[in-house]
Amino acid sequence: MNITLEQAQKAIEASIAKSKEMNVKMNIAVMDSGVNLVAFAKMDDAWLGSIDIAQKKARTARYFNMNTGEIGKLSQPGQPLYNIEHSNNGLITFPGGVLVKDSSGNIIGSIGVSGSSVEDDHEVASAGAAAIS
Repeated sequence: MNITLEQAQKAIEASIAKSKEMNVKMNIAVMDSGVNLVAFAKMDDAWLGSIDIAQKKARTARYFNMNTGEIGKLSQPGQPLYNIEHSNNGLITFPGGVLVKDSSGNIIGSIGVSGSSVEDDHEVASAGAAAIS
């Protein structure tokens, strides 16, 4: 099962709306279940360095089928996934990467958001993912 372009665009639109509501500038990446980029948006004046981070957050969430903030908890010193961020050509293990599921709960992709605090990134990514299910 894969997210469609139409669904990905809907997630982008919801994320942009949430970003505007929060007065933040974001980069938003939507990947399908095979970790292929389906849609991307860089809001005006969003940080250039966050383009790569948004995409890596989306990939990381899908690679391990959990939100990136959860992976971050498991990748701290002494935890079972310590240093995992060095695998797969670099992962992002802080909040802002969220799985996208269909109405039946099947994973169809992921969304990664970067451009503000990790709490803001997660909130915007969650709004995008919620627009699909």
